[in-house]
Amino acid sequence: MANFYTDNSDMKFHLTHPLMKKIIALKENNYTEKDMYDYAPVDYEDAIDSYDKVLEIVGDICGNVIAPNAESVDQEGPKIVNNRVVYARGTQQNHDTLTQAGLIGMSLPRKYDGLNFSMVPYVMAAELVSRADAGFANIWGLQDCAETIHEFASEEQKQKYLPRFNKGVTAAMGLTEPDAGSDLQAVQLRATYNESDKKWYLNGVKRFITNGDADINLVLARSEEGTGDGRGLSLFLYDKTSNAVIVRRLENKMGIKGSPTCELVFNNAPAELIGDRKMGLIKYVMSLMNGARLGVGAQSVGIAEAAYREALAYAEDRTQFGKTINRFPAVYEMLTNMDAKTKAIRSLLYETTRFVDVYKTFTHISNERKLEAEERNEMKAYQKLADVFTPLLKLVSSEYCNQIAYDSIQIHGGSGFMKDYPVERMYRDARITSIYEGTSQLQVVAAIRGIITGAYITQIREYEKTTIQPKNEPLKRKLIAMANELEATIKYVEEINSKAGDSEYLDFHARRLVEMAGNIIMGWLLIIDSTRDEMFEKHASVFVKMGAAQNKQHLEYIRNCNLDDISMFKVVDVE
Repeated sequence: MANFYTDNSDMKFHLTHPLMKKIIALKENNYTEKDMYDYAPVDYEDAIDSYDKVLEIVGDICGNVIAPNAESVDQEGPKIVNNRVVYARGTQQNHDTLTQAGLIGMSLPRKYDGLNFSMVPYVMAAELVSRADAGFANIWGLQDCAETIHEFASEEQKQKYLPRFNKGVTAAMGLTEPDAGSDLQAVQLRATYNESDKKWYLNGVKRFITNGDADINLVLARSEEGTGDGRGLSLFLYDKTSNAVIVRRLENKMGIKGSPTCELVFNNAPAELIGDRKMGLIKYVMSLMNGARLGVGAQSVGIAEAAYREALAYAEDRTQFGKTINRFPAVYEMLTNMDAKTKAIRSLLYETTRFVDVYKTFTHISNERKLEAEERNEMKAYQKLADVFTPLLKLVSSEYCNQIAYDSIQIHGGSGFMKDYPVERMYRDARITSIYEGTSQLQVVAAIRGIITGAYITQIREYEKTTIQPKNEPLKRKLIAMANELEATIKYVEEINSKAGDSEYLDFHARRLVEMAGNIIMGWLLIIDSTRDEMFEKHASVFVKMGAAQNKQHLEYIRNCNLDDISMFKVVDVE
């Protein structure tokens, strides 16, 4: 019997990170619900034991239901019947099994029939599901819409909709349109308020909506007449039971084929306003997207883990020239680098999730009582970290996921190009991770704030204060030197930018600067991990050396590509 949780010691390691004591105490309000709910924990150890047992159930379902269904789901896919989406047989079985196990809405408070889990075990479950089937992870992961309802909806709306998640409702984010992809300010789907019945109605088209025919759809719509920017947009909740939306088509995608991507037509669809008018994009969707990007980070790590394991198993079994191919340097170097990269993005995933956990929990507490000054400052500090780490995570994890899937195909050779091996599906599934929920290029635009404000450097300097094993001192010195080089390079770029009078030079080198910071941060996370468990020492050493080499390459390029050179890259219009 396969179990994707117990067969990977990294999961329990990150679940028991020292910061989890603080996170759980905040989430459990110092364990005050133990007298109200018999399944509420009485202390930290009890909470961790509950997390551990639930994740073991998730791991069992992933290993014995979702993963075995993945190939048939990829071949069958969803279909439209009478303007409605019908899941593939395996997809429906996956969802039913997780619902019966009580695992939908696991992060919601108990009063809404949730488990009140922190974000860390929820994101771990998302990683496990993604390892089993990245396409199904989109259906599973969109339960995160419940968190947006919990954070911004009225109490009446929370009572009406949140308990339905435990019963298995599906969710979707209705954001993009034919002429509004990454530029959500261009959304035109209309929301009109009818004075006679005091209801909102939606009219228009949404496109590329993941799991679009879901039971609950959070829809971004233009509620203010005469507007053309983000200030005229509000967020609405559409309930599928109204039967006022039709699925006009399903996209025929390269990968994640079990996840239906829909074009939806809203025809006087009744909807409920979430929060305040005009705040749809500015506040609510930004929060929703940050959660989605954390989800793509988990999806990317899950795919990377699956692809690495497939490559390792194949290399240990495939014999060429009298020995298994994992004994050839050209192959074992690839495998070691794949493993180190997977460990690095996993450490970044859970570091980011912990930051989100703390500030989100403080936010919910602030709705119940006034925060103390120290608590407010702590919430703001963790929110700033979450805001700059989330785009970094999404950028790096999705790019590494694609690299690892690519290398896994390469190790399989010609066999990997055939549909006989699951790595072919994983390679196709990986490709979308650097595109949806904000492309890698857009993540750089968001992450560059961490460079400009000094947020990354400040956090790196905090990592430098960590007590580490003496044998890791050479790696520490290397990372400190890399941080010094990054600071000097940022200063160099900013000086040229200042002389030019615009941000073009900074924008041109933004990705290189962000990647340099990411390499240092992930290097530190692995070294810090190795102080808790020596199993990470090898990965820390390999990754820091890889990161140092890439940073040198970026540094050399930046120093040798001045403002005048950028003109070479500009597109020339052809008449």
